[in-house]
This record gives sequence, C-alpha cells and structure tokens, in this order.
Amino acid sequence: MDLDFIIRSLALKSILVTGSTGFLAKIFVEKVLRVQPDVKRLYLLLRAGDVKSATQRFEEEVIGKEVFRVLREKHDSGFDSFISDKVTIVAGDITYENLGITDRSLNEEMWGELDAIINVAATTNFNERYDVALHINTLGAKHVLEFAKQCVKLKMLLHVSTAFVSGEKAGLILEKPLHMGDTLNGRTGLDIESEVKLVEERLKELRAEGVTGKAETIAMKEMGIKRARLFGWSNTYVFTKALGEMLLGHLRGNLPLVILRPTIITSTYREPFPGWIEGTRTIDSLIVGYGKGKLQCFMGNPDLVGDLIPGDMVVNAMLVMMVAHWNQPSEVPYHVGSSVRNPVQYSVIVDCTYNYFCKNPRIDKNGKPIRVYRVPVFDTLSSFHRYLGLRYTLPLKGLRLVNAAFCQFFDRLYNDLNHKYNFVLRLIDIYGPYLFFEGSFDDINTERLRVAMKDGSKETKMLCFDPKCIDWEDYFTNIHIPGVVKYLFK
Repeated sequence: MDLDFIIRSLALKSILVTGSTGFLAKIFVEKVLRVQPDVKRLYLLLRAGDVKSATQRFEEEVIGKEVFRVLREKHDSGFDSFISDKVTIVAGDITYENLGITDRSLNEEMWGELDAIINVAATTNFNERYDVALHINTLGAKHVLEFAKQCVKLKMLLHVSTAFVSGEKAGLILEKPLHMGDTLNGRTGLDIESEVKLVEERLKELRAEGVTGKAETIAMKEMGIKRARLFGWSNTYVFTKALGEMLLGHLRGNLPLVILRPTIITSTYREPFPGWIEGTRTIDSLIVGYGKGKLQCFMGNPDLVGDLIPGDMVVNAMLVMMVAHWNQPSEVPYHVGSSVRNPVQYSVIVDCTYNYFCKNPRIDKNGKPIRVYRVPVFDTLSSFHRYLGLRYTLPLKGLRLVNAAFCQFFDRLYNDLNHKYNFVLRLIDIYGPYLFFEGSFDDINTERLRVAMKDGSKETKMLCFDPKCIDWEDYFTNIHIPGVVKYLFK
C-alpha cells in the first residue's frame, strides 16, 4: 500500500463519522477533506434535536475551530461551498436505536450510500455518571453496529476504543480482543444487560427518595467507579469502553469491523499544523496545574514510561486501517501508541514542563509572572501522603484567634491550603493508575501496516503514524506545551 493508493481509495467514498464535535473526529474530517477533495460525502452525526441545532453546532464547534484553518485558506472564498458540497449534517444521538435519526429519507440514503462508518463518539470523562457512560460508550457502540448492518455496501466499521481497556497490567500487553464476560480480575458474573438493569433500578430508587440532581449525579458517579473496580477496571470510562468492545465482538457477525485502541492522545505533531489540541487530556491537567502554580509536586514514578501518541498520527493510522481492511475484518485490535517503539519517561515530561514555564511564565490576575520551581516527585503513595500532611495540615491545637482580622486571615489561608490539597488529591485519584502504569502496549499488528505502506517516499509523511520519528524533548518543548498554553489556558 503506497500513499497514492491509500489516498485514491478514499475518492468517491461516503463515510459516516459519529462524535463529530470531538477532538479526534475533527482532525479526521479535516484530513479527509484536505487530502482527498474527491471524497463523495461525509455524513457527520452531531448530538442535536434537529438539523438546525446540529448545523449550528457544526459551524461553531467543528469548522469554526482553528484546526480547519489550513483547509479554509486552501479554498479561500470557496470554502463554504466546498463544505456544503461534501458534508451532510445529521442530527441524532448514538444512545438511541437507529442513532436517533428521525429523517427516514436520510436514513435510507445512508443505508444505500455508506462505504464506511467511523465511530469516534464517546464520553472520555474518567469519572462520568455510570448511566451516561453506559449509554454512550457501551450501548452506543451497539447502536452504531446495528445501523451499520443495514448499510448494503458497507466496507468498514472502524470503532475507536482505548488501549487502557487492558486495565493496569504490567509488562507487554498484547493486541488481544475482549470477549463477552471477560474481567480483569477473574471475577465472574459480568453481564451487560444486568449492568443496565442495575442502573435503571438505582435511578428509580434515587428518584423515589426525591434526591436533588446533584445528589443523583454523585450517586451515579460513585456507582460507576464501584462497578468498574469490582471487575478490575480503574474507572468508569475504560470499563464502559471495554463493555462496548465486548458487544461489538459478540454481535458483529460478518460485518467488516476493526477496533483501534489509541493510548494517551496528545496535540498534533505535524498536520494540519503542529500543536493543535482541544480539551484537557490526561497529562495536560498536570501541565495546566503546574503552569498556573497550583501543582507544586508530581505524583508518579519518573522512571516509568508514559504511552503518548499525537492526534494526527492516530488519524493517519485510522485512514490506513480503513483502506487495508475494506471488506476484510481484523480479528485482533490495533494498538496505536509509542511505549514499545519510542518510549518516553515521565521525567522527560516533568523536566520539559519546568524548563518551559521558567522561560515562559504565565501571568497571574495581578499582572505578575507565576514563578515555578522544581517540584518534588513522589514514586510511592505513602511518601506522597506524608508530604501532603506536612504541607497542607495546620496545627490547630492550642491556637488562639486573638482578633477578627486574624480570624479572616486564618480562614483564607486554611481554605487556600485545603483547596490545593483537594486539587492534588483529585488529580491523583483520577490519574493515579496512569502515573503508576507499568505496562507497554505491543503494536505488532499496527507495525505490519507501517511496513506494508513503506515505499521509500518522503510523501509517506502525509500518513505517518510511526512514533519513532518523534523527538520527545523537542515535541514537548516546542509543540505540545505551547499548544496547551495557547488552546487550554484560560
């Protein structure tokens, strides 16, 4: 498979993309429209009640974003007409059967026209409500599959999952499919229908008790974490994504299905331009917290490897997988990451972040630069908690508050320390499993694709998804952290 063959294969194809307002989907849509303007049509599913609302979301949350800048400049005054000619906005919702599409004629059009479906729709919130995550990440995958089975000429259903459905395993993690009922801790009794019923019963209980919306959300979040950890997963997100994979594998039949499992997705490496990012991702929470002076220590083993992969490389892999598997399902999933071919230690990320903000400090609300320091790094939870206890616990015994002014000062000081303490604990609870992750993701299946498309041409950079080409220190210093500052700092 050379570059020309892959690009030509996209011509005159009709593709449905779910989750079209998401980070990865936007990069995918922009890439297809830029490298293959002869694509027949992109149908973009946006969560909305009607076409008018969906169109407004598309204009504001998709083509209104800077990631489309290069494409917009390429077509200049003809951009709007080009988009109109190539894109159909579809109002719907994957949490419903038939993707929530009520326009019968549009359904029939897509069933007759679609060559490929790219399912990128997901909630990536690690601490999502269980009912929400289950309906989007699990049942949503089932609804997309059922829709795909009605498409008479479909050549491909590409489902984007996550490599971390593997849980917190150590060592080399192979590209193995998940089967219905699999658990990570050997516990039996995992049944998706039962999980749905448990959620429905719990919601009925909460509403019968007349709890507030906030209390219901808290209860649903706690339930998600509890159910995930019962079967060996660390959070609701990876648990429900794993359940989605199980459903797809169980119900796929003869459908040409490919499951792609990216690792931690970061800002674009090369296309459409370096450093574009949207939404605060795993490591970006730490970068933002540090740059703002809120994160004054780092929890995690600096010698461990962080498996990162730029968003445009994931999209390049998606395009190659589509063409490689036209009418040919893949029996094993694809890992797209860097921990085997070009590992980067967390110490590199920490050092690059420190050096960047030393040279480019952020300005606080008073107009003063925020000073950053080399933060202590804790590679065990016990040493970290001892540090927190010393730093954020105030000696209250025997303290005499002699006047109102001092009381106010004390309250402000205590609240500030307590806020920082809770901020750090919240990050650790959410991201702890990844900061101590000792696994690496085998990508031999993905490597076969890389080998198959190598033709010795520099043009293969257009579809590069080989992490070996990344100089991580340069990437963080000159691409990723500047991108985080530009697009994520407020």
